[in-house]
Amino acid sequence: MKVLVCLKRILDPEIPVRDFRVDAGGEQADLTGANQVTNIFCENALETALQMREADDELEITAVSVGGEGVEDSLRKALAMKADQAVRVNAELSGPAHAGHLALVLSAVIRYLGGFDLILLGRESGDWGLGLTGPYLAEALGIPMVSFVDAIEREGDQLLMRRQTDDGWERYRGAVPVLATITNSDDNLPRIPKTRDIMKSARKPIETVSLEQIGICSETVAESNAGCRVISLTVPEEECVCEWIEGDSLEEKVEQLADRIAEIVRGV
Repeated sequence: MKVLVCLKRILDPEIPVRDFRVDAGGEQADLTGANQVTNIFCENALETALQMREADDELEITAVSVGGEGVEDSLRKALAMKADQAVRVNAELSGPAHAGHLALVLSAVIRYLGGFDLILLGRESGDWGLGLTGPYLAEALGIPMVSFVDAIEREGDQLLMRRQTDDGWERYRGAVPVLATITNSDDNLPRIPKTRDIMKSARKPIETVSLEQIGICSETVAESNAGCRVISLTVPEEECVCEWIEGDSLEEKVEQLADRIAEIVRGV
């Protein structure tokens, strides 16, 4: 079974607030000199794949990331954690990339690499937190998707997935190919690679492919990223007030939230 894990590199969420800056264009965080890390939910996805391989040594794991040379740090860490191979799509992202843009690139590289039985993404990214890349990618590939998965088991030619919900867990059984977005749990905490494996990963090759190689032209990429644009990004100067929405069920919480928004709009 071939498994693909998609990794995204983001600004470290743990940086002090005083060190957060917005770039000159006012569309994204200033990454100049800022510490960047692999999105934690992506690492949860990789850990889930690694645990699957421990139960099935025929499973092959490929890690892929889209971006400049900086994303190779995330791919090196994936190799240190024992991913079998790593691929970087060489595409410098100008401004915040829309999920449709990433899905376009990822679907193209998946077809270029020959397809996969299971595709894993983090449930959302730690910077924008939209959680849309998974659904967009599943649609682009024409395969089913299960969201908020925290454990996967192989049963013959099918997969059994456990999905988190507000009320407990749901279990899905189905054939491959399938895409799953992975959420965090106590069972898929990312392992810490050993020093020896980190040193070995520095010598392992990372395959780099261009947009042209996977059949995408720059104009297509620009068009796919034009549907959603950040107008401006600013750091609030005033202290924000946080209110908790109460309710015994999701429906009640949604109703309470809608009422509170209406009150704010009316200036209550």
